[in-house]
Amino acid sequence: MVRLVIYAFLVLALGYGFSWLADRPGDLSLIWEGQLYQTRLIVAASALIALIAVVMILWWLLRMIWMSPYSITRYFRARKRDRGYQALSTGLIAAGAGNALLARKMAARSRGLIRADQEPLIALLEAQAALIEGRHDEARAKFEAMTNDPETRELGLRGLYLEAKRLGASEAARQYAEKAADNAPYLPWAAQATLEYRSQAGRWDDALRLLEQQKAGRVVEKAEAERLRAVLLTARATEKLENDPAGARDDATHALKLAADFEPAAVIAAKALFREDKLRKAASILEQAWKSAPHPDIGRTYVRARSGDSAADRLKRAERLEGMRPNNVESLLLVAQAAVDTQDFAKARAKAEAAARIEPRESVFLLLADIEEAETGDQGRIRHWLAQALKAPRDPAWVADGFVSDKWLPLSPVTGRLDAFVWKAPFDHVEKAVDESTTISIDSALRTLPAVREARSESPANDHRIIELERAATIAEAARPSPKPPTPTKQAAEAAISPEPRPFFGGLPDDPGVRNPAAEPEPKTRLRLF
Repeated sequence: MVRLVIYAFLVLALGYGFSWLADRPGDLSLIWEGQLYQTRLIVAASALIALIAVVMILWWLLRMIWMSPYSITRYFRARKRDRGYQALSTGLIAAGAGNALLARKMAARSRGLIRADQEPLIALLEAQAALIEGRHDEARAKFEAMTNDPETRELGLRGLYLEAKRLGASEAARQYAEKAADNAPYLPWAAQATLEYRSQAGRWDDALRLLEQQKAGRVVEKAEAERLRAVLLTARATEKLENDPAGARDDATHALKLAADFEPAAVIAAKALFREDKLRKAASILEQAWKSAPHPDIGRTYVRARSGDSAADRLKRAERLEGMRPNNVESLLLVAQAAVDTQDFAKARAKAEAAARIEPRESVFLLLADIEEAETGDQGRIRHWLAQALKAPRDPAWVADGFVSDKWLPLSPVTGRLDAFVWKAPFDHVEKAVDESTTISIDSALRTLPAVREARSESPANDHRIIELERAATIAEAARPSPKPPTPTKQAAEAAISPEPRPFFGGLPDDPGVRNPAAEPEPKTRLRLF
């Protein structure tokens, strides 16, 4: 475009000059060696311009003749280079498609047409062809050679890192990743791998510095960087909790500023403050976290903040959390558990049943079984709630890559991935909870709940002895060979329909495992225990 503008400007200038000379006619006289030469000014100007043009044409012809050998050589060199790059492109496509034979052929052709020191992609093509054909030693040698060239150092380190991962050489992979991250922290694969390796080794300070470099280089987004920083700070605070509560408090509170809904950071910050006897501030942190998202770890930490509190004090603290988030499963379960500790079984049962109506799950029915055992000791009713717990969906837990943990961890023990744990239901029970055939209803469970048996004895020791005797009688009766059934008679038929209760394997008549047709209301309800 610039050349076109310059050319147009020169043409306009020449045209304007000729028109200016044409409007101002005159003669030009030249005396040379006694001869007088006279012509018109416009003719002289035209001749001068023509002479300049002829000189330029002659110079171009002479230059072209002088430079023709070099031009011919350059033409053939460019043609050869183009053929080499075409072969290289075809080889890379073949390597990506898994065609090892064509990739190897194109690599050899490319090396013959292009100098290897001018195009490093030839070494990459040869390494890829070797990997496809299973010659891993040759591929590693190619990658090692790439690390010596500053232009291909990062490519060679990545190839060596992947080969070390394939062989399971974790230490070698870590060294390659750290070397790449030190030279180029903007590489996502090297930075992420190095971050995970340093976290696995507990080098939280080095991991935090590397994360800052990633954030400055815009390798990770700001929100993701803040989340990862909160995870690393919480992990470091967990290690400092025993020996350095002040440092653990600072790290955990900083993590809460970066991720306000991060429950492990709130729990660690509160525990650190409890060790410093700052109960009010710790309670405030837990209350804010509970309002944001009720979590059982937060509830337990809040209720058991002071080791010297009585069961009644813990119940009050649990009810305080329930007032912040009413009609919540975690709030109801927390109050129910605290009520069991105070022997307030009516409140505990009411809260547990309310939680089961909101979300029937395993822990709710296990808590009902605990309440039944503490209040009545009725084994039939306890087994009934345990059977409901077996059919109910499991509670949420910390899950990472299929691994279920009872506490939060910064890294996945399966893959070593950072910030992998998520609070959710385990995978093996997700579909079961949705299946209609396994849907649990607290109302149906209450309708099929056996009646409470009468007390056997005044002494718990005697009750235990009676249960052991009944169990021994049951085993003996089951081991006894069954006699040949007699011929049914009229008296036997009348006895079969008699309303009088009969003992069953030594069990008492009021045992929930004994069926008494006369005592059952109409319509009859069957209860299958396990």
